[in-house]
Amino acid sequence: MAEPRPARTGIPPSAAVADRPAVVRGPVRRALWLYRRSLGAKIRSVMEYEADFWILMLAAVLTQGVGLVFLWTVFRRIPDINGWGFWEIVIVYAMVYLAEGVGSLFFEGTWRLAWLVNQGELDRVLLRPFSPVLQVMSIDVGLNGLGNITMGIALLVAAVQQVDVAWSVGKVVLALVLLLSGIAVKIGLNLASNASAFWINAPFSTFAFSLHSLGELARFPITIYALGIRAVITFVLPFAFVSFFPAAAVLGHGTSAWVGLLTPLVAAYCVGMGIWLFRRGLRRYESAGA
Repeated sequence: MAEPRPARTGIPPSAAVADRPAVVRGPVRRALWLYRRSLGAKIRSVMEYEADFWILMLAAVLTQGVGLVFLWTVFRRIPDINGWGFWEIVIVYAMVYLAEGVGSLFFEGTWRLAWLVNQGELDRVLLRPFSPVLQVMSIDVGLNGLGNITMGIALLVAAVQQVDVAWSVGKVVLALVLLLSGIAVKIGLNLASNASAFWINAPFSTFAFSLHSLGELARFPITIYALGIRAVITFVLPFAFVSFFPAAAVLGHGTSAWVGLLTPLVAAYCVGMGIWLFRRGLRRYESAGA
């Protein structure tokens, strides 16, 4: 007896295979694949409103431009700030812009954690077979971050052509490693500070925003601040490793240069601390209930 032929669907076999989700092997690759899909879906939904996108882009560039104009005005009066010239501080500014831009564009969901906890919306996150940390991070997108990234890259490209640094392959690799590490420090600090939502019963990340404001101090050489402030933004909340210390390491600024080489270790600590606090908070999380 002849075996029955499969019914024709009119879809070529190649197209049917293409429609199937790719098999992602390994827990890390699967987590990254799911994160990309989750973030991509959010970006596509936000990009449906093109006018809002361009307004946010322009607002981000203008907002950051104000700080640059202030810096230029200061340097019209003085030649340097504690041995740091105009273009050297522009590099510090650019690193802050890049860190804030990446954090806003790709990890904006971190700032929604307080609302998720307060409203009990975190329940839906915990029911899905996907890392809760990555789900929270990808739950929202800050398109203004693209403006910050654009501004940061433009300033960085302009500044590296003006500073007196003997660029080599090793120096370029070091600069890239420290830049990425500084961004990781910022992301880790954002996650750690927002994890306070598990202990502070508030619908908004007021505490996290208060700590975030300290990061504004990292736009300038920390040597201009009092010893207490330097200790806070170096050891307690190491915002100085987002910009100042990495820039000092690349530019070779005194004793701060060797401290900047520790930025990858500080980044690992900040990210690890953020994840640890998030998981500790999950243990005491209670649904909003009825």
